[in-house]
Amino acid sequence: MVAKRLAVLVVPVLILFSSAWAQVNQLSITAGRTFVSTETIVNDPSSPDPRIHFANPVSFALNYGRLLKTKGIFGFFAELPVGVYPRMNLNTYENQIPKDIGAIFITPSLRVNAFAADSVSPWVSVGGGYGRFRESKDLNFYGDNPGPTGTNTGVVQFGAGLDVWFWHRWGARFEARDFFSGDPALDVQTQNGRQHNYYVGVGVMHRF
Repeated sequence: MVAKRLAVLVVPVLILFSSAWAQVNQLSITAGRTFVSTETIVNDPSSPDPRIHFANPVSFALNYGRLLKTKGIFGFFAELPVGVYPRMNLNTYENQIPKDIGAIFITPSLRVNAFAADSVSPWVSVGGGYGRFRESKDLNFYGDNPGPTGTNTGVVQFGAGLDVWFWHRWGARFEARDFFSGDPALDVQTQNGRQHNYYVGVGVMHRF
């Protein structure tokens, strides 16, 4: 009888605790595209077109977020955005840059959600961390790439998005992030020492 009464008291408490805990952690995965602006090669007067063009590859973003505190309608989250594009083709007039590059960006950040307790919640995010580029071992037309095939860089991350919780612990995320990094090793000097890697994606979320 004592055990039964204890269970009657404990089980509701555990249920309430698990419900509260469900609001603390979030995981998301999105898929979309990454956009990098055209860059210009300097000190290349002989080329009729000194620009480097970047493709817009299929890309992915993973994210873990943990609620730190709430204040009014706002929720403050520590988050870990990870952005990846496996292969981005490159092109320029002369055979002097890598054929393609890939990248991963890992940027611990602070995210602020408005209307954090509601089913629709817009947010902004800022942070910084580490990036790694993979440069192709081949040049863009033919031959071996004489430059590095792996480059580390610091990254600053700015983001904004919208979370829509449509069913219990599941939701949808729409996000746009700028992973502002150093340049990959392109074997040429460009006008900019850093590049914007704009990611736009949509995917699913789970809270637990």
